[in-house]
Parts: sequence; C-alpha cells; structure tokens
Amino acid sequence: MKKFFCLALILLTCALTGCGSSSKDDGKLTIVTSFYPIYLETVNICNAITGVEVVNLTPPQTGCLHDYRLTPEDMKTLETADILVINGLGMETFLDKVTETYPDLKIINASDSPEIVPIVENDVPNPHVWMSITYAIQQVKNITSKLCEIDPDRTDAYRKRALDYVDDLTTLRDEMHLSLDLLPHKDIVTFHEAFAYFATEFKLNVVAVIEREPGTEPTPQELTATIEKVNAMPVKVIFTEPQYSPKAAETIARETGAKIFTLDPIVTGEAKPDNSSDYMNKMLNNAVVLFEALR
Repeated sequence: MKKFFCLALILLTCALTGCGSSSKDDGKLTIVTSFYPIYLETVNICNAITGVEVVNLTPPQTGCLHDYRLTPEDMKTLETADILVINGLGMETFLDKVTETYPDLKIINASDSPEIVPIVENDVPNPHVWMSITYAIQQVKNITSKLCEIDPDRTDAYRKRALDYVDDLTTLRDEMHLSLDLLPHKDIVTFHEAFAYFATEFKLNVVAVIEREPGTEPTPQELTATIEKVNAMPVKVIFTEPQYSPKAAETIARETGAKIFTLDPIVTGEAKPDNSSDYMNKMLNNAVVLFEALR
C-alpha cells in the first residue's frame, strides 16, 4: 500500500509539473519573427488559426536589423519559440548567436528561394527584398511551404490564408503599376538603400542615396555629389524615411530647391494582428506619395 501511495504521488506530481516535459506537446505552436515586415507576412498566414501564436522579436521602433544586438528579453522570447522566421540575406546579423544558443530551434528563411534574386553591391546582397511586392509574395509562399512541412496538421489553414493574402498583394501590385508606370518622371533620390527592389519593380531610377548606412551622415564629398545629381534632375525631389532624421535631406533641399517627401520602408510598427494590413496600407501610401511627387 505504501509503495502504491508513493507511485500515485509521483504520477500526480508529474501530471502537475510536466515532469520536465516540453509544453510543445500541447499542440500549440509559437512562431517568432525577426522584425516587422516578416511579422506582417507571417501573421497574415497564421491569423486566427487555433493554437498558433506569432510574436515579433524586436521592439516596435526597431528599423532594419543591420546592427541589432539581442537583449536578454529577446533570448527569453526565443527560448519558448518553436520556429524563428527571418528575412535572410544577411539582415539578421545576430543569427549565429541564436543557432548556437538554440540549436534545435527551427529556422525559416523567407528569402531562401531561386525566385528571389538579390541585388548585390560590393559582393553584399541588399536584404530589403520585401519592398518588391513580387518578392514579398514569394516570401509569403516560402514561409507557408515551410510551415506546412513543420506543422502538417494545419496545412489547409496555412494555405487558405496565404492564398487570400497573395491575392490581395497581387491586386495591390497591379493597382500600383497603373498609377506609377505612366509617370513622366522616374528619377528619385532616396534616404538609404531600402528602395532598390521597389524601384526595380516600378521602373524608377534611383540616381542617389543620401545615407548608405542609416544614421551615418554623408561625407562632404558625398553630399556635394548628391547635390549635383539633384540639380540635374528634371523634377527635384528627395525622399526621406519616417524612421530616420531628415537633416541631411534638408541640407540638400536648401542647396537645390528640391521638395522633400516621405516614403516608408515598412520596418517599424506595432506587431499585433489588428495591424495585419499595414504592409498593404503603407505600400499604397508610398504609391500616392510618388504619384504626387513625380507626376
């Protein structure tokens, strides 16, 4: 009787504590995304699917992840994750630390596809591929395919939501082409290299980039060169980004008489399901701004 009682006590304790077993057996799936544009793609695939939670790793104000360093809070978030979805192409410079610390964490690289051909400069790929709607669609397809492999029980749900989102993105791309393809002027000066893929998609010509590295002021020589290029443009316009100071752009504008407009690379925002349409809304607003600036 005493042995039976002890065994029953052990079984009860295991039931209450999990006896060291992983909470992953409860059917729930925690997906962490590296930053905001990847969150928006993933949450549109997973929105309202029972048992699936999508969490963004980085704070709402974090822009591109070129120099981002993981915080202790980030590591706690990753500790409970089943999957980490990344942009890839060198955007997540912290990835080595993640894979070393959590070797069993499944990684989905949204840009790992022959359909996505990176723009390369000085042997370094430009990682801002989501700014091409065509490539954003491909990223959604890549994420969906990998989620179906990892979590086959929810395949139908993932595919249905992804198909709906791809349809919406395709319509958005077609509508933006109607507005932008016939613009009489195509030359633009951008704040940094986030718009290379956007420009390629909509046949715009980036004649100059104000800051190659965000937050790094252009040298006097770079500033002079940009001023000369702006003065040669038939329509003098400069595009800043809401995430960064417009100081350098304002200097160029004073010297050239150029007008300043704002384009959003869609790297910051509140990562919550209610904002799932943020990519489409901001892309559409970018088209409106460009039409106003270049018509």
